[in-house]
Amino acid sequence: MKVLKFGGTSVGSAQRIKNVAALVRDGEQKIVVLSAMSGTTNSLVEISKALYNNDEKAAAEVISNLYQKYVIVVDELYSNDQSKQKGHLLITNHFNYLKSFKAADFSVADEKAILAQGELISTALMHYYLEEQGVKSALLPALNYMVIDEDGEPILSNIEIAIKTEMEKLAADTELFITQGFICRNPKGEIDNLQRGGSDYSASLVGAAILASEIQIWTDIDGMHNNDPRIVENTKPIANLSFDEAAELAYFGAKILHPTSVLPAKLRQIPVRLLNTLDPEAYGTCISTQTERNKIKAVAAKDGITAIKIKSGRMLLAYGFLRKVFEIFEQHKTPIDMVTTSEVGVSLTIDNNKNLDKILEQLNDYGTVTVDTDQVIVCVVGDFSIENTGFVHNITHALADIPVRMISYGGSMYNISVVINAKDKVKALNVLSAQLFE
Repeated sequence: MKVLKFGGTSVGSAQRIKNVAALVRDGEQKIVVLSAMSGTTNSLVEISKALYNNDEKAAAEVISNLYQKYVIVVDELYSNDQSKQKGHLLITNHFNYLKSFKAADFSVADEKAILAQGELISTALMHYYLEEQGVKSALLPALNYMVIDEDGEPILSNIEIAIKTEMEKLAADTELFITQGFICRNPKGEIDNLQRGGSDYSASLVGAAILASEIQIWTDIDGMHNNDPRIVENTKPIANLSFDEAAELAYFGAKILHPTSVLPAKLRQIPVRLLNTLDPEAYGTCISTQTERNKIKAVAAKDGITAIKIKSGRMLLAYGFLRKVFEIFEQHKTPIDMVTTSEVGVSLTIDNNKNLDKILEQLNDYGTVTVDTDQVIVCVVGDFSIENTGFVHNITHALADIPVRMISYGGSMYNISVVINAKDKVKALNVLSAQLFE
């Protein structure tokens, strides 16, 4: 059985829902994971912010505008009066639920419940449409099987048992199981979520849980490209990537895939294919245990980087120095992207400045601290096995005229990363493409 995930733009209108329904109807049993319709989650975030700010009037206005959008979708999506009636009843119930939240006692748990409504609505709309078309479809409630632990991490063993139990409750001849991405339950049983981009993660977890033959992530671009198509002309989709290569690209800026989404699939060695709803016949990108050797695959860039250098004469042969530095970032729950060291200092990067001032205050106890904001990590991904020669030269040669703040090489067989000023990003991506791919 395959698992197919469709993002918000893929189900962003009545016509696109119809297109997805046509695409998944091939007679094979499968699980279809859906995001909320595009724009919905942003509106739900606005509603929550308004309630946090004790502005129920603003919340009501956003709710009203979003409701009108769905009224139009229902009228355009269904052909017969019975289906339209079900659709209107569905959205009326969900929006009455949204209206029930009050600013006075609004909580984080309430916010999570509000954010879940987008996926609950989109899956029900799809299910009703498939029913109208005579397809044997069933809703597979993610809130009945997708669970996370106290640290927000999915519990795959529990998911595996629960989803099979849920599927056994449904008719054996069900062709399409429609389920929600993104949403889950926490250890308290409350509605929670897998964070932004979590629908990719949901699909991978579902695929791993049922030992799917393939996990398909459908978006509006034909696979992962060898550079950013918004910046570099004539980029091309990458036919095949290893799990490790895909994870590096996703983490360092390739927006098509959520960074964590390949991990459950990698654990069970299930291929993940990235496909285009606007061009279903395109090969896309296949992520698996197989890859092409002796080749540079792609370039990606991660914005919003802060580079920090701690220089200390006491570091030479100083036992425990790095541990003490890293403990400061751990204390403030701030992940580190890149690290380089010398005998007298360490440089590292972060992408979250929320606790930067507190971090810098503590780092000053260990030496002179230098901070560079508005930086970008440019990551080149491919086969950097030790026996391969020339790749590093090609990269540094391409960047000869661009100031480089840091270089990281050797931590992975799959990438070389450099830190540059944000103003040099466009030039760097273009010269790397010219040097490496043309």
